[in-house]
Amino acid sequence: MNDSVDESPLHDLTSARGAEPSHDLSAAASQLRMATFRLARRLRAQRAVDTMSDGQFAVLAALTVHGAHTLGQLADRERVTAPSMNRTVSLLEEAGYLTRTPDGVDRRKVTIDLTDDGRTVVDETVRRRDAWLEEALAGLSPDDRHTLAQAAEIMRKVAER
Repeated sequence: MNDSVDESPLHDLTSARGAEPSHDLSAAASQLRMATFRLARRLRAQRAVDTMSDGQFAVLAALTVHGAHTLGQLADRERVTAPSMNRTVSLLEEAGYLTRTPDGVDRRKVTIDLTDDGRTVVDETVRRRDAWLEEALAGLSPDDRHTLAQAAEIMRKVAER
């Protein structure tokens, strides 16, 4: 993807010093949004399986973090329709990254879980993303790394709102 593509006009905060506080807040929000998306795009590019979509990886990651799910639970968690999730799960199952196990009591219920290969993809992707980010952080000053550590905590709080 092209990191230089902008979704809206960016405002230079250094030129907004004399502007109204709402303009400063708007400019800061815009810059934070763009920087966050650009960083996320760069991190998503670090993956163990180049042909796997972000949505497919998100399913594997959800199963890693939250354990086995039904199709409906996965669809709800990822905020997609059940038919869409069924297509994603089918592709991941065909690739050997997850399994579907029928419920012993309710034959309509199927539990979806990771295979060892699915866990390996998640572990390797996380390792690659962490390595890329660690390398990027190594090129920064200690003060900038400290600032980013503080920003990470603030961003976590904003995301939890």
